Amino acid sequence: MSAREAIAKARRIVVKAGSSSLTTPQGAIDANRIDALVDVLAARRAEGAEIVFVSSGAIAAGLGPLGLTRRPRDLATQQAAASVGQGLLFARYTSSFARYGATVGQVLLTADDMIRRTHHRNAQRTLEQLITLGILPIVNENDTVATDEIRFGDNDRLAALVAHLIRADALVLLSDVDALYTGDPRRPGVRRITDVHGPGDLAEVELGGSGRVGTGGMVTKVEAARIAGIPVVLTNAASAAHALAGDEVGTLFHPADGRRLSTRDLWLAHATTGQGRLTLDAGAVDAVVLRRKSLLPAGVTGVEGDFAAGDPVDLCDPGGRVVARGLVHYDASEIPELMGRSTRWLARELGAEYEREIIHRDHLVVLTEQ
Repeated sequence: MSAREAIAKARRIVVKAGSSSLTTPQGAIDANRIDALVDVLAARRAEGAEIVFVSSGAIAAGLGPLGLTRRPRDLATQQAAASVGQGLLFARYTSSFARYGATVGQVLLTADDMIRRTHHRNAQRTLEQLITLGILPIVNENDTVATDEIRFGDNDRLAALVAHLIRADALVLLSDVDALYTGDPRRPGVRRITDVHGPGDLAEVELGGSGRVGTGGMVTKVEAARIAGIPVVLTNAASAAHALAGDEVGTLFHPADGRRLSTRDLWLAHATTGQGRLTLDAGAVDAVVLRRKSLLPAGVTGVEGDFAAGDPVDLCDPGGRVVARGLVHYDASEIPELMGRSTRWLARELGAEYEREIIHRDHLVVLTEQ
């Protein structure tokens, strides 16, 4: 079965719409665009598919009521616009889906919900239960409480993580352009990319900036496709029905090797941010990356950051390149005393509780290959 056929027959699909697909040229929410997109989603749902919809647009929906003509730059005003706009946006979706007798449920997530394992599992259970109950989940980042330090920054990455969270079969990213191009499609000589099988197909692509009311750009969509690990179509909202039908529209990102990371590994690799860094010697890098072993104190040569036991930390090779990430068993302040020591020595000198690895292999994901 081809990737296009897999999308056409997908049972569970995540569809993401950016702000530019939902707004007028002035940046206000466009009711006609929303209704047209809901028509497409409702039709696919009537065919038996389970749909999870990731929608941007909360900040854009709040611009008009706040008397703003453009997206604010400061975080406080963005959060105020999201606070006003999220309710308006969801009310619009509720009304539009009600035309088809469909009930929708709002799920607002922050990056912290993905970083913290218990929150991650709660989000997973909530989405699964909504789907089981026949509710169509509408997911957005919780912009009212997200901070610059901890946020998705765009809904492309959020959509890819949600796709993993619910074990979706396909992901459709709707943008203000109909496909991925080698550069600005308005320039002469620019070529459309129809299929992406790997990094080589992106060699000529210029990944540029953000849209007029959103925060994403092509680079975030390419990254989302890489994270997803399932067939991904990038196109515009006008082509949504064709994309879901498996037609030759947009750009199709093929899964790299058909192998999907476990939810735990995806969470560690893409939903967490290293709270510190541990530098490893060459032997430890080889053990962690090639032999998939736990990280022992003897292989650690340096520590940076202020983290606590249970936090995700980045593991670096002697040259400073991040090669893995894992959940550490010790506070940052404890590690200097442990570095270079065997676990047997630590148990004898410091107590039996120190006879353990710094990061167990079950709590570690490799981010590169040697």
